[in-house]
Amino acid sequence: MRVNTRQLKNVGQKIQKARKKAELTQEELAERIGVSSTYVGFIEQGQRVPSIKTADKISRVLGIKLSELFD
Repeated sequence: MRVNTRQLKNVGQKIQKARKKAELTQEELAERIGVSSTYVGFIEQGQRVPSIKTADKISRVLGIKLSELFD
């Protein structure tokens, strides 16, 4: 499945906005979901696509619905 670059950036921006609202650093989010802070940065920049499992962990930590990330 091809992913649109704009869609990736949109997901990344939503994650970054929710992370900042939760007052978490990339390092703190990364630690809580079990990935590197570099990977979180790549996701937020729209350079990587998180797996459904990782996206679910992110949404749970940030207190948002998984579907909100992809609206």
